[in-house]
Amino acid sequence: MTNVTGWLKQTGIRAAKPLRVAVALGTCSGLLLILQAWVLAGIVNTVVFGHRGMTAVSPMLMSLLAVFAARSAIAWASERMAFHAAANIKLDVRRQLLEHLFALGPVRMVAEHAGELATTLTDGVEALEAYYARFLPQMALAALVPLSILAVVTPLDWVSGLVLVATGPLIPLAMIFIGRNAEALNQRQWRRLARLSAHFLDVLQGLTTLKLFNASRREAAVVAKLSDDYRKSTMAVLRIAFLSSLALEFLATVSIALIAVLIGFRMMWRDLGFRAGLLVLLLAPEFYLPLRTLGTHYHARMNAIGAGERIVQLLKTEAPPQPQAALALPASNRIGIQLQNVRYAYDSGHLVLDGVSIEIAAAEHIALVGPSGAGKTTVVNLLLGFAQPDSGQILVNGYPLDAVDRRQWLKHVTWVPQNPRIFHGTVYDNITLGRPGSDREAVRAAAHLALADEFIESLPFGYDTVVGEGGRGLSGGQVRRLALARAFFKDAPVVILDEPSASLDLESEAKLTAGLDRLTRGRTTVVIAHRLNTVMNADRIIVLDHGQVVESGTHRELLGQTGLYHRLVGQYAGAG
Repeated sequence: MTNVTGWLKQTGIRAAKPLRVAVALGTCSGLLLILQAWVLAGIVNTVVFGHRGMTAVSPMLMSLLAVFAARSAIAWASERMAFHAAANIKLDVRRQLLEHLFALGPVRMVAEHAGELATTLTDGVEALEAYYARFLPQMALAALVPLSILAVVTPLDWVSGLVLVATGPLIPLAMIFIGRNAEALNQRQWRRLARLSAHFLDVLQGLTTLKLFNASRREAAVVAKLSDDYRKSTMAVLRIAFLSSLALEFLATVSIALIAVLIGFRMMWRDLGFRAGLLVLLLAPEFYLPLRTLGTHYHARMNAIGAGERIVQLLKTEAPPQPQAALALPASNRIGIQLQNVRYAYDSGHLVLDGVSIEIAAAEHIALVGPSGAGKTTVVNLLLGFAQPDSGQILVNGYPLDAVDRRQWLKHVTWVPQNPRIFHGTVYDNITLGRPGSDREAVRAAAHLALADEFIESLPFGYDTVVGEGGRGLSGGQVRRLALARAFFKDAPVVILDEPSASLDLESEAKLTAGLDRLTRGRTTVVIAHRLNTVMNADRIIVLDHGQVVESGTHRELLGQTGLYHRLVGQYAGAG
């Protein structure tokens, strides 16, 4: 928890100025409150004991209205300043989280649940607003306003001042005592919410599979149980919050009643004047109000700590090292790549690549072949910069890849995966991903090269047709040709393919293969091959097994050997 509270304080420094202004305005409102009570006591004293009419108190009534108006304006301004400070902090935290997630990349985030991350980025960050906009300003006001009131009350009535000094600290002490148990419950509540979100998203994404295996009722029962656990956790936190509010209200009420009784007796014994007694009595509830309000907002602090625990955990996840002085690749349409004795192991220690050395000439078309787990995908992740070698190095036109500016390197690379990601938006937006506002003629030309223009023109609004997330409304072949059009539009000199023609019917596969042939022509191409009939025309085939290069050559050369590639081709032919 110490790390979380430290992070909350450090994050709040970025909005320290508007928060200070909010506190200053709140303090001014407290001072005006004292003036308001003084004027009101004067009005009552003049009317009751001075036997004066409305004419005599009219100036004071006008002053009272002016104080009301000033307090309202200051309260509005203070609330606005605190809100803007919290809003800026939320924007900054979301930006920081997104940048860190992008820096971590898909390899380091593969074990994270999308639903849990979404909850952290939305509800988790939103939970910070009440902490910065209400709790922090109120914590300062809980000290400044009561001290100001105490400074006015004590000279008028030292007995009431003594009661305020004795009973005032009881409220924050009770708040701290009760809050200790609530913090653990609140953190547990956020963990349950994250787990529920992650599981619920998994269920939605696997809805078809669950229905096919008649497991939907079982999963519905699991979601119901998780929801019930979250309900119980929420009610436990709220129970403590309500009990703490009750305790604080009870202490404040008893203290005010004690002051009222003492003032009544002292006025009856003529030890205290009416105006002074009434002023103290009017200020007594206002002395405890900031403390009670702080107790109400203390729940916001617990909520922020619960949400901040996960945010800090994500931000502390170590990202790949960035080069101290990133190199800029010279502009070139011909890029050669070298992997020199590259070794890579998972965090668990499992060795995936063991001394892999591959040289890819500019405009060469190579295919990576091997059984599952041989290291093909790891090679691609290294080339894309999603992971870094544990030892060895990767050279791009002679420059170490880990020293090259990562953003600039990715501008030289286009990737067509096996399952392309289509985002909710228009066809035009999905093709021009990363380059909004691009020329429509260039988009149409890219779609034509990918053989996607025919189906796009048949859509209700052509390139302005909105497609759903994941390509809802399009067939599998259309989704992949759309991804291919995206690759043509990027026009990068390096192309990385992860068997994009897999699981397609013969007609869709033929169209996609024709488009891929156009895309890879004259470009440095690396293909992960799952279907061996797609690699026969490669310039060179690299065969991986247990993280090592065991064979290299053309399709004809490798077939003439009795190695792993020969066996894989035989197994593929037998399976066909």
